[in-house]
Amino acid sequence: MWSSMLTDALGIKLPIVQAPMAGVSSSSMAAAASNAGALGSIGIGALDVPAARTMIDAVRAATSAPFNVNLFCHAPAQRRPGVERAWIDRLTPEFSALGAAAPGQLSEIYRSFVVDDQMLAMLIEARPPVVSFHFGLPESAAIRALQQAGVTLIATATNVVEARAIEAAGLDAIVAQGWEAGGHRGCFDPEGPDEALGTLALTRLIVQKTRLPVIAAGGIMDGAGIAAALKLGADAAQLGTAFIGCDESLADQGHREALAAAASTVMTRVISGRPARCLVNRFTAIGSRIPDETVPDYPVAYDLGKALNAAAKARGIHGFGAQWAGQGAPLARSMPAAELVGTLARELEEALK
Repeated sequence: MWSSMLTDALGIKLPIVQAPMAGVSSSSMAAAASNAGALGSIGIGALDVPAARTMIDAVRAATSAPFNVNLFCHAPAQRRPGVERAWIDRLTPEFSALGAAAPGQLSEIYRSFVVDDQMLAMLIEARPPVVSFHFGLPESAAIRALQQAGVTLIATATNVVEARAIEAAGLDAIVAQGWEAGGHRGCFDPEGPDEALGTLALTRLIVQKTRLPVIAAGGIMDGAGIAAALKLGADAAQLGTAFIGCDESLADQGHREALAAAASTVMTRVISGRPARCLVNRFTAIGSRIPDETVPDYPVAYDLGKALNAAAKARGIHGFGAQWAGQGAPLARSMPAAELVGTLARELEEALK
């Protein structure tokens, strides 16, 4: 059994966190990872309160081990009707080519946790063992309420300034998300400059500049990668892309096939409105020709992105999906989540000899 400040505090046997990938991490995946000794995670940032509670209850019914529930703390979208109209017009030819109509208007499809009092109330009642935040932090009152409910709190940082803000807010641990990581960048301000720090450099910086336990994330796919993060001072490593191909993953067939054939990834904001690392596909190719400032705010842009993907999938085309993946994607393996955790543990033990 591995022992560190973080694993002891969380009550987990291994320094491994299965990343909370909204739309990919299922309740069964999280439970399987937790039962195998890792910290399993679910992402509920894209769900309403009843659906989020159902997902939490499903994990709890399948494991008595600790698990993590992740929320989005983005600033609510600034609606820009002119930009949104131009965005629809720009992508209308793509819909037409698929024999579909573009939406007439766009909506803010996700409610940020920073303004969702009902989600907070549900979490206080449900008391999941761990809650993590992406895109920033909630108000101090929400942090205190969750802590008073006995919840361990974690948040993502992409630089030292964000890490120090997490520490100052009184949270329990920091996820150091490197530039290599798949999915959405956890930047507090997506319009600000991004240092694009790699996982190893960022992990070492946060270990040196804060006193909180650090979970390294980004490009880590096997036990050797976990060992490298631990040797730099991290208490654990978080893996997301490594779990996309697992049996319990909610990733669709197109995502799985693209992952299996993965050659490269790219950072793009055209799919959702925020920077995110995706497998290179037809949508990212379109995005390479589009200035960032013309993309509506997150998650308004995502409304159109999801509509375009649905239109394509109806024709059997998967190249417009949010096929999030990190730079280590070519190392992905397909197996049940518990088997993957066991494999990672054996690889870690071997790498640390």
